[in-house]
Amino acid sequence: MKAIRFDGTLNYVQDAPLPKREGETLVRVLLAGICNTDLEIVKGYAGFRGIPGHEFVGRVEESEDRALTGRRVVGEINAGCNRCDLCRAGDSRHCPERTVLGIHGRDGAFAEFLSLPARNLIEVPDSISDEEAVFVEPLAAACRILEQVSIDTSSRVAVIGDGKLAQLIVRALAGTGCRLTLIGKHEEKLELAKRAGAHAAMVGMKFEDKFDTVIESSGSASGLDFALDMVRPRGTVVLKSTHHKATPLDTSRAVVNEITIVGSRCGRFQPAINLLAGRNVDVRPLISDCMSIEDGLEAFSKAAAPNSLKVLLRVNDS
Repeated sequence: MKAIRFDGTLNYVQDAPLPKREGETLVRVLLAGICNTDLEIVKGYAGFRGIPGHEFVGRVEESEDRALTGRRVVGEINAGCNRCDLCRAGDSRHCPERTVLGIHGRDGAFAEFLSLPARNLIEVPDSISDEEAVFVEPLAAACRILEQVSIDTSSRVAVIGDGKLAQLIVRALAGTGCRLTLIGKHEEKLELAKRAGAHAAMVGMKFEDKFDTVIESSGSASGLDFALDMVRPRGTVVLKSTHHKATPLDTSRAVVNEITIVGSRCGRFQPAINLLAGRNVDVRPLISDCMSIEDGLEAFSKAAAPNSLKVLLRVNDS
């Protein structure tokens, strides 16, 4: 099958083997999205080798669950052992034996087909287009913040970064009515955040007051240090960035100011699907380009450009 594969260098190949895993569902990938984690993988993040990509919408080709066959689906990316206490409780996100689609131990979505357990797959309503459905996974990651941190109309919240994930975080949090500010470097991206209901500020702007919650989603190793500058004493810093470089941290600042630091990763898909189906979040302005998988290397270059947001790969027709 056609695929984009990373083996120390990124290559487009036409002879990748079909991802047949016993007892799992084979999904024909329609569209896949390039995210910052994918860009960091090709720099060495997570030591991954294989086919990257974890944001996708596809159509079920083969499944032991016959009700899924032919259905249009998205997929939760963590595939657990299905034996440990976490998996038996229905949450494989921290299963110690998990594989993660396109990130750890499992080929991903930048290919004509991918494999996931049937329990990981969720049908997409007809009201959500393929282009919107690709955003379910990262929008779920944005919604995860609301499961971890209490944010309401009285909260002063800052989002550091103006890229793909930061824009989705703004859209996920806008419904809380909090006093929301996005801090970034690119005028056109700041304008997108304004349209979604946030105040927008250029990096370097001075603020009279510090923030109750600061969400670090810049993708930069220096983002955590900046977040500690912006948060009030006894406030909360939420970490969303993944990057290959080491993150410097002066822990004394967190201790003296009694800062709570929260790591935040994957979220449940249903809240994201509900936001898209209910037209409460419009992700279409975040699409910078849609390119064929044959042009995948160029798509990666475009996705890494400073002015880019979401670049999609068209893999198969619906």
